[in-house]
Amino acid sequence: MTTASATPQTAMRLRELVFGAACAAAVRAAARLGVADALGDAPATAEELAAQLKANPRALRRMLRALTCYGIFAEEDGRFVHTDMSRMLREDDPHSLKYIALWCTEPWTWDAWPLLDDAVRTGRSVFGGLYGKEFFDYLHEDAHESAHVFNRAMTTSSMQSARDVAELLDLEGVKTVADIGGGQGHVLASLLEKHPGVTGTLLDLPRVVAAADPRLLEGGTLADRVSIVPGDCRQTMPVEADLYIIKNILEWDDESTRRTLGNVVAAARPGARVAVIENIVDDTPSMKFTTSMDLMLLLNVGGAKHTQESMTSRMTDAGLVIGDIRPVNAYLHVFESVVPG
Repeated sequence: MTTASATPQTAMRLRELVFGAACAAAVRAAARLGVADALGDAPATAEELAAQLKANPRALRRMLRALTCYGIFAEEDGRFVHTDMSRMLREDDPHSLKYIALWCTEPWTWDAWPLLDDAVRTGRSVFGGLYGKEFFDYLHEDAHESAHVFNRAMTTSSMQSARDVAELLDLEGVKTVADIGGGQGHVLASLLEKHPGVTGTLLDLPRVVAAADPRLLEGGTLADRVSIVPGDCRQTMPVEADLYIIKNILEWDDESTRRTLGNVVAAARPGARVAVIENIVDDTPSMKFTTSMDLMLLLNVGGAKHTQESMTSRMTDAGLVIGDIRPVNAYLHVFESVVPG
C-alpha cells in the first residue's frame, strides 16, 4: 500500500518512464540534425539554430525544451547552451556518444521493442520473424546505413574503453598479447603503446581486421610489433600468447561462448593468462544501461549480458582458474584467469 503523499510523485515518475521513447527519439533527432554540433560556446536561440540546421524554429524549440528536462542542453534567458551531456552528442567531443545514441535508436529497434513480451515468453530473438533473416545478415545486406552506425558506435566505444583497459592491466612478465575477437584492435594498440617491449596479435573476421586501427596496419607506428590474423575465434585459435584478451564477444549465445573459451584453453600454454572483459548486469553503477542492452541482445540475437556468476561459471567450465575480478570503469569488469598447468 502507498501513502497518499507518495502516490502523486510515484505516478509522475511512471508517466515519465512510459514516455521514455519520446526522450530517446528526441536524442536521436538532435544527433541526426546535428544540433549539438551547431551549438558552439555562445548561447543561441532556437531561431538561430534552426537557420543553421534548416529546421522549423518552433518545432526545434519544442524538441530542445523536452531535452532540457533531462539535462541535455539548458535554456538561459531564451537561449540554449550546452551541458555536459549535450556536448557528448557532438561529433568532435573526445567523449562523444553520438553514434552510440544513434545505434541504440536505429529504425529496427522501434520495430523490435514492442515485441519484448514475445521474446520474454519464448526466450528467443524476435528479429527473424520481423525481417526474415538473422540480425547481422539483415544489417550488412539490407540496412547499410545502420551497419555504418553500428561500426562507428563500436569503434567509439572501443576507443574510449581501450585507454581504461591499458591503464588497468598489469603486463609484468608478458611478452606477447593476443586480442581475440578484438575488432579493429584499439585495446591492443593502447597496450602496445604503453608497453614498448610487448608484441601482439589481433584475431577477428577478415572484413573486420581489414579495417584495423591504422597504427597496426602496414606503415603504422606499431605495425612491426603486430601480427594480424583473419579468423573466427569460435572455429579455431591459431595463436599462442602470454596474455589473451577477450572483450565483449561472449554475449551472443552460450555455444559461441563455450567454443571460444575452449579454443583459447586448447591453444594456450600452461600458465598463460586470460582476461575476459565484459559488461555485467548485476551490482554495477551502469545497471540501467547494461540491463537495457541485455534486453536489446535478447531481441536482436537471442544473446545476454552476463552476471558475475554466469561469467565465472562459463570460464570455470572451460577449465580456467579464476583470479581477480575488477571494474575497468563504470561499464566494464575484467575477469582475470589462468590456464592451469
